[in-house]
Amino acid sequence: MTEKLGDLILEKLRKTYKLDLSEFIAPRLRSKSLFEFIIGVMLSQNTSDKNAIRAYQRLLARYGNPLKPVEILKRGIGDLMDAIKPAGMYRVRARNIYELAKLFAEPGFEEEIKEKIEKAGVEEGRRILMSLPGIGVKSADVILSQYFGKKTFPVDTHIRRITNRLGYIKSNNYMVLSKWWMENTSPENYVELHLLLITHGRRTCRARNPLCNKCPIRELCRYGGGRGA
Repeated sequence: MTEKLGDLILEKLRKTYKLDLSEFIAPRLRSKSLFEFIIGVMLSQNTSDKNAIRAYQRLLARYGNPLKPVEILKRGIGDLMDAIKPAGMYRVRARNIYELAKLFAEPGFEEEIKEKIEKAGVEEGRRILMSLPGIGVKSADVILSQYFGKKTFPVDTHIRRITNRLGYIKSNNYMVLSKWWMENTSPENYVELHLLLITHGRRTCRARNPLCNKCPIRELCRYGGGRGA
């Protein structure tokens, strides 16, 4: 059987990078409540995991560990804005987190939504999560894949850039890019490849001044001069 391209890319990235889960907020929170995990993912939207981790640690210092919705609601939205400033966009994030806390403060809400998502397929699970305040398609897929173990492939800005540079597909459509990686990668490798591609985007395939001469997948990449570019 011919090896899938995504699995081949994964093999090459594994040889170059040692995956450090502490650099990502989502893997750090897998053992936490769904409420805490969703907040972590929300804090990482449109910012670095480093900033998201700082903001999350400030939340714990202010509201307690584990983080509970009732404690956030007690202190008010202004206090919440101040706590999450390191993540940026703190006004919008605070409003979404505050609305999320209202839902999760309802007795039985977390247990009910977890049960629904666990029983649901990817599309239905995504729909349920996207009905929550502040959760878009990428955040929903991160929650589905890393908290619930569902087989989906989240696409962030790093993966979008790398995919288009590789040149096998040209698109900015989230679902098109996600589907391409899913079709070209073994399902058991989705999470690891997702995280290693982000690592590759941060360290080598950067938005500005990419280090193509040091790229472990250059031979597979049109942008880097491989594949007859």
